[in-house]
Amino acid sequence: MPQLFLRGKGILQISTMSTFYFIAFLSIFFSILVITAKNPVHSILYLILTFFTFTIHYILMNAQFLAIVNFIVYMGAILVLFLYTLMLINLNKDSEPRKSNLVKIAGFVGGGCFLITVVAALKAFGASPVVVLNNPNLGLVKNLGKILFNEYLLPFEVSSILLLSAMVGAVLLATKDKKLPDGNLNA
Repeated sequence: MPQLFLRGKGILQISTMSTFYFIAFLSIFFSILVITAKNPVHSILYLILTFFTFTIHYILMNAQFLAIVNFIVYMGAILVLFLYTLMLINLNKDSEPRKSNLVKIAGFVGGGCFLITVVAALKAFGASPVVVLNNPNLGLVKNLGKILFNEYLLPFEVSSILLLSAMVGAVLLATKDKKLPDGNLNA
């Protein structure tokens, strides 16, 4: 096995930290674009990119389950629902109400308070040592599955039956039978 260490720090650790800082920069950049975008559809697309960078952070922290859940639930379901909702309500500049000066002043004061908080937090920020996990298998889906299907099998199955019954109920409520004038049901 080749030697991958450089003066006490591993090359793998250096590349992981540089990847972490680059993805952190992208997270902050896309979150700023979410706030500053004029078009709400563009704002949601930037939010999808922000959540994708969060997924990469979870993978870097060896939290595979959180990465998968974040990718499927937030990016795949909730944000797509937001996007379709925004497209359905058809927001445009004509329907947007004009903001009063009081709202603008309140926004300026709130932004100033936030800036003071960020500056105070950065002044109190100190260099912290690198956190090293003693157990490299921590956060793996394999370990979660073992616990879920051994110790918590009954609650897992009960919740799956509850979700299945909710899904069947939603389908039954969504499909309404139309009655014909003679009282027969139309199939």
